[in-house]
Amino acid sequence: MATVPPAHLTPRKRPRQARATVTVDAIFEATIQVLLADGPNRLTTTRVAQRAGVSVGTMYQYFPHKQALLYALNERYLEIVAEKVERACEAQHGASIGQMVDALVGAYWEAKTVRSDVTRALYRSAVELDTESLIEAFGRRVDAATAAMLASAADADFADPSVVNTTLLTAIFGAVRSVFERNLPSALGGEVRGQLVVMCRSYLEAVKKEPERAAPGGPATANRTVIDDAG
Repeated sequence: MATVPPAHLTPRKRPRQARATVTVDAIFEATIQVLLADGPNRLTTTRVAQRAGVSVGTMYQYFPHKQALLYALNERYLEIVAEKVERACEAQHGASIGQMVDALVGAYWEAKTVRSDVTRALYRSAVELDTESLIEAFGRRVDAATAAMLASAADADFADPSVVNTTLLTAIFGAVRSVFERNLPSALGGEVRGQLVVMCRSYLEAVKKEPERAAPGGPATANRTVIDDAG
């Protein structure tokens, strides 16, 4: 995800070779494991290095402190979610708005719930981080994907597509985050997902433009007049 992190959260370097990528992946997975086992307050770079099987020196080659590590982990997570939403939206170009809502809600929900414990841990870890640039970059990618999808809808057009798109995404993002923040049971969360689809479908149906009809005295009326005069 193309972002410019705050200076104090910038990684020392990015992995460029396959071996380095494997090392960073191991560090990220170890970070998740420590977060789940001990929580963000007890997470340290030393603990992560031990869990990942790398030296602290190797850890510091990439991440100068735990805040930079957590920032990079959140960046990786949002990259994965954005890619899943983009693929789902591209696959629905030309579909109906009902199908689009099903696919969009499904993709975002599943991306967030495939590892619910990780999502909850990352929400908690991001509280003390300056993630504004990450959220903005994620928002731009998802906005672009859903806007292009809605513009191709086979059965709807919107007077103000930008507002409709923003409202739709705000409802979806807010509902999903609420499910995690309230720690709802999975069964109830599934019910919320179903109701969210109903709500979003109803919203798009309510705000779509009605098909234009010929006004009185328009072409249809004029043609009838010509026929009557000819008779």
